[in-house]
Amino acid sequence: MTSKTPHSMPRSESPPSFTAFGLRAEAEPLPAGLHVVATPIGNLADISLRALGTLAAADAVIAEDTRVTKILLAHYGIATPLIAYHEHNAELVRPGLIARLVEGAALALVSDAGTPLISDPGYRLVTEAVSRGVPVTAVPGASAVLSALVVAGLPTDRFFFEGFLPVKSAARRQRIAELAAIPGTLVFFESPRRVAETLADLAAVLGPREAALARELTKVFETVRRGTLPELAQVYADEALKGEIVLLVGPPSPEIKSIDAAELDARIGKALETLSVKEAATVVSAETGQPRRKIYARAVELAARAR
Repeated sequence: MTSKTPHSMPRSESPPSFTAFGLRAEAEPLPAGLHVVATPIGNLADISLRALGTLAAADAVIAEDTRVTKILLAHYGIATPLIAYHEHNAELVRPGLIARLVEGAALALVSDAGTPLISDPGYRLVTEAVSRGVPVTAVPGASAVLSALVVAGLPTDRFFFEGFLPVKSAARRQRIAELAAIPGTLVFFESPRRVAETLADLAAVLGPREAALARELTKVFETVRRGTLPELAQVYADEALKGEIVLLVGPPSPEIKSIDAAELDARIGKALETLSVKEAATVVSAETGQPRRKIYARAVELAARAR
């Protein structure tokens, strides 16, 4: 398959500009290179003047979904041409984009919402641009991950962004078990159709950790619900949800607990009711601070007895 260099309609001869606060402003000339621009995650007012100037002055805007980005540009009176770049056409379109950048174009990269490269194919474009010596500039702004963290009421000094968990429950629980010992708040994106199942799996694997569900952040129907994982799993078991959702789970207890053999066996036995030996070892080790190798060996013994 041959690569295609994206071509756009010629720009108007008038200076690039944007409209904000009811006033028309000319955009300053933009240096050559790839400009990674954060856009609002819901509320269109959550965009910086620098971002508006960058989008207006760019030779083209590379967008995950041109229909979504067109709404943003129209709202601010920006007429920059759009180029579609997403997971289905990235391999075909990327060579042409890189060629334009190498030739000295100034291109702006945006995602559907928030900061690009977070759960989208933009990082491959950035990686190749860097490898070709093309300047890459960040134009920071909104981020669903950070917005959810600051309202969740959970520790923010350390966090781990996982993105979307596997769709199938068995694979999802396996992945959750692998994340169980991370000493920081866990951040997930999730489809509203799978929220109930995911919360149930998180509760089963991680136990009563503190958690939060953030929905439609910055939008009219923004909601943030806090509680333990079992509490949230019960609340949303039969509640249909819509919109963009971020799930956050607090870190495991930092304390290394003194625990006798009987209590350790009880915890392992409880975990084995719903988890594999490997998963149970990971979870109980995270809960108790005991060495995972020791927990795993004991879990193997208890599982064999139960057969």
